[in-house]
Amino acid sequence: MSRDNNKQANKRIGLIAGRDRHWSDAFLAMINEADNGVTAELAQLSGTFMTETCQYDVIVDRVSHEIPYYRAYLQHAALYGTYIINNPFTWSADSKFFGIGLVNKLGFTSPRTIVLPNKHVEKEMTPDSFRNLVYPMDWQGIVDYVGVPAVFKNIESGGRHAVYRVHSVDDLIQRYDESGTMTMILQQLIESEQHIHCFVFGHETVMPLRYSITDNRYLPDVLPTDDALGKQLAHQALTLTRAYGYDVNMIEFVLQGDQLFVINSTNPAPEMTQALMTPEQVHRCVSEVARLAVSRAKRPLPQRSIFDHIHHEP
Repeated sequence: MSRDNNKQANKRIGLIAGRDRHWSDAFLAMINEADNGVTAELAQLSGTFMTETCQYDVIVDRVSHEIPYYRAYLQHAALYGTYIINNPFTWSADSKFFGIGLVNKLGFTSPRTIVLPNKHVEKEMTPDSFRNLVYPMDWQGIVDYVGVPAVFKNIESGGRHAVYRVHSVDDLIQRYDESGTMTMILQQLIESEQHIHCFVFGHETVMPLRYSITDNRYLPDVLPTDDALGKQLAHQALTLTRAYGYDVNMIEFVLQGDQLFVINSTNPAPEMTQALMTPEQVHRCVSEVARLAVSRAKRPLPQRSIFDHIHHEP
């Protein structure tokens, strides 16, 4: 990668992606074949100097939640003016438990959820380091609050990290003992066949898809957003996404009778693969993200960071 301070005349988009080569190839081809003054490529990284500027106007991030170096690079690139989809500072501070709190703060409905202390921590500690924790935990009280069966899952936002069902106090304790250094939440299981995932692009476009637990993929039809349910889904999905400022997001809902529950309020790098979607759905996702990336390259929005309120003397 070039380490000079000059950007190309054309707008440039970098892609940081993982295993899904089909999506990546389609995304890059769609932008490069449009011939609209914007080019895209798979970003090439090999260690980052502290004074290094970024050659890209926009970077689309699909995998930094799995590779910490990428997240560090993206925060550095944002400091030098590159627009990142999605904001790496917000994403680093995001968690499923905070998301549930935000859902309730906004007046929407979530399952009952509790975050648990870590079973282990990575650093060496003394007993005094844990003076704030009450021990033993009230396992029966925790299960009575959430109910069983329940979902025991990693708190991190993005991807599917360590998700289990637990059916009793003993089951929960066993899974907790196996959780290592992960921070885990226990969440009420909402029994329903109506799982709906809303993909949001650019703070404005919502694509609601029904998700089949049995088939482990999306049903082929995109739900309408102009009926009562569609309007409710779109309103909640857009409200949550705009609260975070994410450019791309996926919100998980469960519909039980007439009650809509938000299960997860964010997924900044949702899977958009042929294993989960129809070719038409994948194509729409590629098109929406490509359109968004080009738009941000040509007309970038202000992007919040920890440096917003730092003013340097002239």
